[in-house]
Amino acid sequence: YHFSPLCLQMSNSKQLGLKQEAHVFMVTPADEESSHSEPEPNSEQLLPHSSPEAESRDHEGNRHVHSGSTRIAEQKNRHRKRSRSQRVDNTPVSAGQSRKDTKNKSVQCDVCGKTLQNKYMTTHLRRHTGEKPYSCSTCGKRFVTSSGLIKHTRIHTGEKRYSCSTCGKRLADSSGLIKHTRIHTGEKPYSCSTCGKRFADPSAFKKHTRIHTGEKPYSCSTCGKRFSDSSVFRIHKRIHTGEKPYSCSTCGKRFSDSSVFRIHKRIHTGEKPYSCSTCGKRFAHSSAFKKHTRIHTGEKPYSLARVGKDLLTHQR
Repeated sequence: YHFSPLCLQMSNSKQLGLKQEAHVFMVTPADEESSHSEPEPNSEQLLPHSSPEAESRDHEGNRHVHSGSTRIAEQKNRHRKRSRSQRVDNTPVSAGQSRKDTKNKSVQCDVCGKTLQNKYMTTHLRRHTGEKPYSCSTCGKRFVTSSGLIKHTRIHTGEKRYSCSTCGKRLADSSGLIKHTRIHTGEKPYSCSTCGKRFADPSAFKKHTRIHTGEKPYSCSTCGKRFSDSSVFRIHKRIHTGEKPYSCSTCGKRFSDSSVFRIHKRIHTGEKPYSCSTCGKRFAHSSAFKKHTRIHTGEKPYSLARVGKDLLTHQR
């Protein structure tokens, strides 16, 4: 057969068109799944609000739980779900940014009502449960946080990584250094809204506010006595247990209170860290230093009536 050039050109054009169409519509199953897949709806999206399952879920969510341990467990479960949750909207966000947004989101503790960032909730809940997963391999003392354990181990090792640029004193942790430097600068960034008194240490500020509120959140399970200060509460418990964890390496005497132990060591070292800015006299004890400064200021904080009342109370 003989075909004209025009017929051959038309035939080739049709074949080319068919090949292009076949190329467009021949899609492998893998390509089809990746090109047209939609995010799967969660179980709440699958259930209509009018369904019995949805109503049962709503009822369960609104039910008030009276058990403290159950509330803590539920709070933990919600925290885990929040931590694992992913964005399903159309905003292009990287996985790292999504995790960062979840961690920084503010959430409220169902146990005490305190609001804090989501990344701190796991540690915060341990305050309610009493869980202390970190243990000192030297003395067995347990801690809520790993940072607390790291700071504690420096008691045994004697490591003091941070040095004051003003007086050269060395400290075991950075927060202790920050507090210490305020002795030199006089900075007191924490102010009581009730009486106006200012503090350099946030923990001292928190303790002070309880004078006004009367709050005593720490209760002794042995005798029932309540305390506003956690450190005083901890020392009090040692009255019942007889524990004296602090031992003097020079004379062997043991102590239940770290501050008393620290003052005792100055007997051996001769250290007198408190200096009078008026006459230069130095003291080993802060209480003796305060009494001395009143010689220069003329301050008389105790009235005769108050002294007499205190004396009678002591005699009884």
